Amino acid sequence: MAEDDGFEQRLRQARARQGMDPKPSPIGPLSGNSASVGFRAGVEVVSALVVGVALGWYLDRWLGTWPWLFLLFFVFGSVAGVLNVFRLFSPRRGAGKQD
Repeated sequence: MAEDDGFEQRLRQARARQGMDPKPSPIGPLSGNSASVGFRAGVEVVSALVVGVALGWYLDRWLGTWPWLFLLFFVFGSVAGVLNVFRLFSPRRGAGKQD
């Protein structure tokens, strides 16, 4: 059993030397400079809003319920965009933990 522990430790050291184990980011999936992070956050909000509005508009035209589904999916798209940005900036669970 002790031999297995030594092997695991040597394997981790070799992987670290070769750069095969990237260090986990403590702040989540963000990488790059602040302009790229801001652009990504903006794209997350706008894309979720566009999908919600387009889906609501299409369903309203198809079902003849103008403007109720449009407004409902506008709200859903807005909430989805905000949640995407929240997930973008929230730290990952277990980031920095080593097994």
